[in-house]
Amino acid sequence: MRQWLVDTNVLLDVIGADTVFGERSKAVLSRCAEQGVLVVNPVILAEVAALLDSLEELEALLPEALFRRDPIPLAASFLAGQAYRRYKRQGGAKSRMLADFLIGAHAAVTGLDLISRDEGYSAYFTLTVLNPARG
Repeated sequence: MRQWLVDTNVLLDVIGADTVFGERSKAVLSRCAEQGVLVVNPVILAEVAALLDSLEELEALLPEALFRRDPIPLAASFLAGQAYRRYKRQGGAKSRMLADFLIGAHAAVTGLDLISRDEGYSAYFTLTVLNPARG
């Protein structure tokens, strides 16, 4: 059974009814949920929660019946730190990238595919990225 880690940007497309990507992201999530398991981790949950007012709202938007909650393995945390260090040494200017590296490393270490509109993950991790923006 296939398993997909769902990046925050895709969830926000659907939750916020993004006029450009909302329907595409919703269609990809629906198709993947029919074929396998959708997964979120604490970083993704925290990023979504930053836009909400209550835990109940978070649970309603991302129900456990649809989104399995997985912890981030220690090996993924280490890999994320190494990738972030490489990013900074290569001149990466964004200072809030560590969350993205944790998401990418989690998918890479656990063998999950990643649903994301950010294909930059592939520059740092060996993984499959399913981009809803591509159709």
